[in-house]
Amino acid sequence: MRGKFIVIEGLDGSGKGTQAALLIKYLASKGRKVFQTAEPTESVTGGLIRDVLSGARQRTSSELAALFMADRVAHNVNPVNGIEKTLEAGIDVICDRYYYSSIAYQAVGEDKQWVVDMNINCPSIRKPDVCIFFDVDPESCRKRLESGRVYLEIFERDIEQVQAIRARYHEAFDLLKDSDNIVVVDAARAPQEVAADVEKIVDKLFE
Repeated sequence: MRGKFIVIEGLDGSGKGTQAALLIKYLASKGRKVFQTAEPTESVTGGLIRDVLSGARQRTSSELAALFMADRVAHNVNPVNGIEKTLEAGIDVICDRYYYSSIAYQAVGEDKQWVVDMNINCPSIRKPDVCIFFDVDPESCRKRLESGRVYLEIFERDIEQVQAIRARYHEAFDLLKDSDNIVVVDAARAPQEVAADVEKIVDKLFE
């Protein structure tokens, strides 16, 4: 039996890391094998992306979107530990960020439709069994980040920009509502309350 491909999305500070850890523990308690991964990956391309996100390098929005695209294709098709290979082995994959992030973060202005099309139409990029979006208002995310981070990445520094990113997430979900299984979860609550909702969502994948 193939594994299930679960993507978790949300603004930085929305609690993705906490919920991923709780979900892995829950799936393991059900006897499932789980592989946790994230984008950008640990590949060379992923390193180039992290340099941009940290502010160490500058790239145009088109360059950054193309780097994410290349990293995502490799993430799917890597013959050793790629998403497809792992799913075929019967292992569930939990991925922190996927093409929804590219649409929310890089699909701006003249690049918008191009970013959407190249991700949605690429045959090497697999659709997840479910995308769970942890929705928290940007101000709350900022407070969480400031209490736990030494520095903020380039997309986290301007609160108005973060608000626009959140809006683009919801626009992407509306655009993809007929093709993708997307569930928005109120993540402004206590972690255990959020985790209980996530467990119900994931349980439906195994019915």
